[in-house]
Amino acid sequence: MKPAMRPMDYVGRALSCDGVVLADIAAKVGTPCYVYSAATILANYHAYDDALQGVPHTVCYAMKANGNLAILRLLAAAGAGFDIVSGGELYRVLKAGGDPAKVVFSGVGKTSEEIDAALAAGIFAFNCESEPELALVDALAHRRGIKARVALRVNPDVAADTHAHIATGSLGHKFGVDIGQAEAVYERARLYENLLLEGVSCHIGSQQFDFEPMMKAADRVLELIACLRAKGFDIRHADLGGGLGVTYRPDEPAPPIAEFTAALREKVAGYDLHLFLEPGRSIVGNAGVLITRVLYRKKSGDKEFVVVDAAMNDLIRPALYDAHHEILPLRATSADCGLRADVVGPVCESGDFLAQDRQMPEVFPGDLLAVCTTGAYGFAQASNYNARPRPVEVLIENGSWRVIRKRETFDDLIRGE
Repeated sequence: MKPAMRPMDYVGRALSCDGVVLADIAAKVGTPCYVYSAATILANYHAYDDALQGVPHTVCYAMKANGNLAILRLLAAAGAGFDIVSGGELYRVLKAGGDPAKVVFSGVGKTSEEIDAALAAGIFAFNCESEPELALVDALAHRRGIKARVALRVNPDVAADTHAHIATGSLGHKFGVDIGQAEAVYERARLYENLLLEGVSCHIGSQQFDFEPMMKAADRVLELIACLRAKGFDIRHADLGGGLGVTYRPDEPAPPIAEFTAALREKVAGYDLHLFLEPGRSIVGNAGVLITRVLYRKKSGDKEFVVVDAAMNDLIRPALYDAHHEILPLRATSADCGLRADVVGPVCESGDFLAQDRQMPEVFPGDLLAVCTTGAYGFAQASNYNARPRPVEVLIENGSWRVIRKRETFDDLIRGE
């Protein structure tokens, strides 16, 4: 099954998703509103899973990209595992019916409470990122009278061609253990009687189109595995992380999922390893749009602004990462793209923008816009800044749609205070 790279397209003059007119959804649930395509999510998941058939593997969805329960249920039913980075994410996976035996727990700062909950749930493995963490997992497993499967997350000192905030594979980053020190760490960890030292883990960053750095990191991990096995370690699985990018601009290439998985198959051939991958953005990113309504047009000097009802609290990626998101009118216009403007929200920050100096069609107050490729790290990073309720979320599935998270109310804003 091939991934659908453009699930949102015009049918006549109406921007639609999987046969559903997006303006019809906005008319019922209001704006801002996140809308996701179930068909695209599943197609992207199967692009990984199908390509690895014949190789022992688990595709663990990195749920930090989008943790809505409906999306987790959709992927769990398709057979996906899950990559989690917190106790809250574990709770969500279990609530969604995910199989804990297909869960890997990553992250540099796991608390004792989180580790103990994961042990109680029976997750597959911990991707441990330091020696003190190995010691803590061992102690907590000892209390329960069980053995915990672990993989040391190694830092291969490979630079990824991506934004500095989402690169994780160089020695200056907080993630993992220097791969040059890994053998010694494994040797010291032999003393822990409640650890199963059966894996090696690595992830160098996300939003990558050139996967050669990922292949270089995989080579270093496989070299380490060979050395560990020569010293008697029973290494059975390799977790090579995620990181493939998604297309945010029309002229960008599609994520090379097929090429990437083919290269991985070739690398792990003959190693007798169970392969774990942790894609997140490349499964849900292009499956979502944020629908917003134009409130005002204004000028300040030579600057033109389109003020919309979505803001940086709804989608922080443009402000946080200087990220580009294509913005399309929900009703196609025959007018040329004669407008050049900043698309900004109501939040009281100069950094509250969805686009800057963007060439776009003429739009007017009341018009609806779709901010594209917002299925990953859109709602997941949303906040209540400026006391703004978070948006409603909608899932399109089998030609119909349903609300999968209600819009927050003002009462929600003060709950617990």
